[in-house]
Amino acid sequence: MVFKKRTFFGDDPERQPAEQPAELERRVAHYLAVSQGLDAIDVTVTCRGNTVVLGGTVATSDEVARAEEAAAAVEGVAEVINHIEISKVGTG
Repeated sequence: MVFKKRTFFGDDPERQPAEQPAELERRVAHYLAVSQGLDAIDVTVTCRGNTVVLGGTVATSDEVARAEEAAAAVEGVAEVINHIEISKVGTG
């Protein structure tokens, strides 16, 4: 996969302050995507203020714990509510 620098009409996109729920969601989702030992492809991130709600599925209980730890490590996150479940496929 090739990543290109994002631009908006030739200029860098404007970043929202971390207090904005959409920006916080983006930062948490990015951190989950690059975390070692975690396949976060089926994990959802929703923010309510600076509270992060994680949902979706992962393969193991270790990944559930890693996802919560990773989300809590992002600057601006006050609380993590973890609703991630273990997928049936990953438990075989």
